[in-house]
Amino acid sequence: MTLLHVDGLGKHYGSTPVFSNVHFSVAPGEFVAIVGDSGVGKSTLLNCLAGLDTWDTGHITHGTTDLGQLDDTQRALWRRAHVGFVFQAFHVLPHLDVAQNVALPLMLLGQTETERVQHMLAAVGLDGLGVRLPQQLSGGQLQRVAIARALVHRPALLLADEPTGNLDPSTATRVMDLLLAQTREHGASLVLVTHSDAAAARADRVLRLTAGGIAG
Repeated sequence: MTLLHVDGLGKHYGSTPVFSNVHFSVAPGEFVAIVGDSGVGKSTLLNCLAGLDTWDTGHITHGTTDLGQLDDTQRALWRRAHVGFVFQAFHVLPHLDVAQNVALPLMLLGQTETERVQHMLAAVGLDGLGVRLPQQLSGGQLQRVAIARALVHRPALLLADEPTGNLDPSTATRVMDLLLAQTREHGASLVLVTHSDAAAARADRVLRLTAGGIAG
């Protein structure tokens, strides 16, 4: 069974190719790490998987949905329902408190489930910190907020772009522990882009992205 299938994907900017001929699949509940040299397009590939970026050749299929057949609005609706995204730079909104940041995916889906938000905050070790503003938290705590936000609406697919890249090694290990524990608990598939050998080593499968395709 396949949750996500990438077939012959290619991307270029003008006449400059980023990557081409990318093929791989992700099974439900599988953790796949994507590694590769800087500038090879790992983050761009992840953005394509989320429908945040366009591609020039090939197909991305999520279940029975061909993302290339969706317009921008349809992709946004698909992403809200099925995808969680953890960014390296956290991307929390500074004018919202922690609980409001975590609740954003539910709000976009028209849901107000305060109990689920509180459960997620407790699950990531932020119980009692929901009323704090992001600027009152450490980097490790902010990444926990990002993980809670990415999983609160129970997406089938979690995408993480260098989620430990801005953290010291000890905090990075704790955040990876948390990310994996929560992904497993929710039964989500995880695709992680990373430069960290330690993070990649924990994956079920490691794929190396090059300009000419993907190996793994």
